[in-house]
Amino acid sequence: MPFDVPYGTPISLEHAGAAIAATVAEARKHDWKLNVAVVDSGGNLVAFQRMDGAQLASIQIAEHKARASATFRRETKVFETSIQQKNFYYLMTLDGVIASRGGIPLMEGGKIVGAIGCSGGTGSQDEVACKVGAATLK
Repeated sequence: MPFDVPYGTPISLEHAGAAIAATVAEARKHDWKLNVAVVDSGGNLVAFQRMDGAQLASIQIAEHKARASATFRRETKVFETSIQQKNFYYLMTLDGVIASRGGIPLMEGGKIVGAIGCSGGTGSQDEVACKVGAATLK
């Protein structure tokens, strides 16, 4: 079964904060204004930061990306690619799916402890920044 990754102990506030700090630092390097959300392995919000000037609509989108990544156990880019390149349009009918990159699972010890979601830039910018935050846990 693809994406059969076990869930682990939910991410701590300390680790969530470190992931957000790394993500925000990366965004600042490029002058991107992002909203960054970290959820635990159950998809519950643990930490959030809205950078100055980040668009308000992206608050909910960042949370949605993180939640979808945690609950479906995959990067949200998988949904985007599946719809655009494979015509898997049925994905748009599934509750909780968001077909936009920028949702990355957070892994510790081979288990999903949560996920990070970024929104406010382009999909590629969101993804780049979130991957930097996710790397803090490895």
